[in-house]
Amino acid sequence: MKYFIRAIIAAAVLIVAFLIFLYSGIYNVSAMEPHNGLTLWMMNTVKGNSIKHQAKEIKAPNLNDSSLVKLGFTHYREMCVGCHGGPGQSRDEIGQGLYPMAPTLAKSTKELSPSELFWITKNGIKMTGMPAFGRTHPDDKIWAIVSFLEKLPGMTKEQYQALDEATKDESDE
Repeated sequence: MKYFIRAIIAAAVLIVAFLIFLYSGIYNVSAMEPHNGLTLWMMNTVKGNSIKHQAKEIKAPNLNDSSLVKLGFTHYREMCVGCHGGPGQSRDEIGQGLYPMAPTLAKSTKELSPSELFWITKNGIKMTGMPAFGRTHPDDKIWAIVSFLEKLPGMTKEQYQALDEATKDESDE
C-alpha cells in the first residue's frame, strides 16, 4: 500500500509539473528556433507512424500514365514548388520561412509509398504548414500529383524544365 501511495504522489507531482510547464509559456514556439531533441523526436515519430497507419488501406492506381504525370506536374508547379522546391527550383519566401522546413520531395518521396504520399497530400499534416488539398481537389487530381512525385527523385533540372515548357505550351493552347 505504501508503494501505491508513493506512485500516486509521484504521478500527481508529474502532472502538476507538466501543467506548470504548459501554462508557463517558457517553451519557445517561434519558427525561428528549432525544436529541442525530445520534441522533434516525438513529433517525427507520431507523424511517421500516423501516416503509415492512415495510408495502409489506400490502394494506388496505375501511376505510369504520362498524361497523369503531366497533370500532376502542373498542380505541383502551381501549389507545391514554392515550399518544396524542385530540380533547379528554389523554395519561395514562404517556403523558406516554414518550420519545420518542407521536405525536399526529390529526396524524401523515395522513403514514402504512393499511398502515403496520397494521404499526406489529401489530408495535410498538422503543425507543419502542409495543407489538406483534399478539401479543394478530387482524388484523381491528388493521384496525378502523386504520379508526378513518383518521377521526381530521378528527375534532372533539365528534365524538370522540359516538362515545365511542355505543360506551359499545352496550357497556352
